[in-house]
Amino acid sequence: MSRVLSLRGSGVLPVAGGEVMCEGLRVRVDRAAAFRAVLAGGATEYLKPSSQRQGCVVLNCPALHPKPSTPTPDTLTLGQLRTVLLADHMGELLRRQGFAVSYCPTLPEDSDIITFLRSLGIDWPTAPANWTNKEREEKIQEALENSTYRERETERGRRTSGGGGRKAEEGENEGALRVNLKRVFQEEGLLGYDPSLGTCTVHSDSVSHLAQLDLATADCSVAMATALHVTSCQDEFRQQQIAVLWRATGATHTQRHLVCGPVKTPGSHLTAAQYLQLRRGQMKEASEMKYGDQVEGQTWDDIIRVMTSATVRFELLSTVHTSPVTLDVQREGGVSTKGPRGGVFVMYNCARLHTLFDSYERGVEKGLYPEIPEGSQLDFSALKEEGEWLLLFNYLITFSELLDQSGQAIDCEGGGARVNIKTEQICKFLVSLSKDFSSYYNRVHVLGEPLPHLFNQMFSRLYLLRALRELYHSALDTLNLPPIRQL
Repeated sequence: MSRVLSLRGSGVLPVAGGEVMCEGLRVRVDRAAAFRAVLAGGATEYLKPSSQRQGCVVLNCPALHPKPSTPTPDTLTLGQLRTVLLADHMGELLRRQGFAVSYCPTLPEDSDIITFLRSLGIDWPTAPANWTNKEREEKIQEALENSTYRERETERGRRTSGGGGRKAEEGENEGALRVNLKRVFQEEGLLGYDPSLGTCTVHSDSVSHLAQLDLATADCSVAMATALHVTSCQDEFRQQQIAVLWRATGATHTQRHLVCGPVKTPGSHLTAAQYLQLRRGQMKEASEMKYGDQVEGQTWDDIIRVMTSATVRFELLSTVHTSPVTLDVQREGGVSTKGPRGGVFVMYNCARLHTLFDSYERGVEKGLYPEIPEGSQLDFSALKEEGEWLLLFNYLITFSELLDQSGQAIDCEGGGARVNIKTEQICKFLVSLSKDFSSYYNRVHVLGEPLPHLFNQMFSRLYLLRALRELYHSALDTLNLPPIRQL
């Protein structure tokens, strides 16, 4: 018991006492001391990962590679959009943990796909429209031609001598560059690759893909980077071919595959562009129904854009990445601005916190309330509500651990080509936080009467809610969602 009571550190709650029982130790946490330890210093340490990592991660999104033309919003499927949003989210999480992050492929600036991605808050790397990667493509082509895994004409002839159909196929590809992928992953000791990977004919779009990967890893500050291929389940086999081809060129970077389940839209078929247009229209309609004629001008255009992006991100990222997502895309369904679900609910509750502090500042200007004192001057034992403790214990204290998880999965050795990361947890965390905050906020009157004997409790609550506001900002940043300050 004395050892338990003597524990100290940022991850250890202050202990008021305890007792030894037959089933173990029962410890009483000093809640007031816990509130003071977390809130008095501004809670900054709890809003970042517990440790910083090193390394370079390239997030490769096969859906955005030319095949042979650059994709457009009208050719991008919902499953592919899910992979792009997931790559963007993973990049922010990994960068927060100290990794150097780059994205692949580089896309033409001013292209329709870049405009589309920016409308969702995605800042993807670009190059001038007339830029080419020709030099690297030639280097990759030469490396494959000289690879020990290249299939020579004599080997091909021996393997096809037994069947006329296969001979005809080989005749059509006479002179084509072919690489024996099965030999690559067997001899290189690559685990988790599809055993049906055989001999692959190298096409120009494959060379372009590999040249883009070579470009993305060129600026890595470490010799060994990790390439994380974020792909749909439909494209997984093709991406495994690309990954093994890259190894055949002599690239030794670690490669992992983050595979997303399909996106289903029962009763209809929508492209990514149509889906975003539908959600934007529904969000505008819902806002007009709630706020009336004031929904106009640039401010509201920006609000609707961010709220639409939040809706899309939460719909596609709140599910375990290997599982399918089913969307309701019936045009009469609408997007609700009420109810404890999804991005709209989260953004609304974040806005409530901003409105609360705006009200407090107006009260200060009118002379109703004094300025918030230093945390050391407050008695946090005034925070007696169970809801206040839940907000601290379940969210503020646990957030740094949540940020650590994606980096731990990247660093994990072994386990094969696939990597499973709990990419849904930030969205679920924010929805759960919003439910508990909404319940507390609806029950407790934070800005009370301007009476001196009530100020300590009011300021203690404002310290807690200010930390929650920063928590919202920190979590939304990983989704590239700016907070809405008023609704």
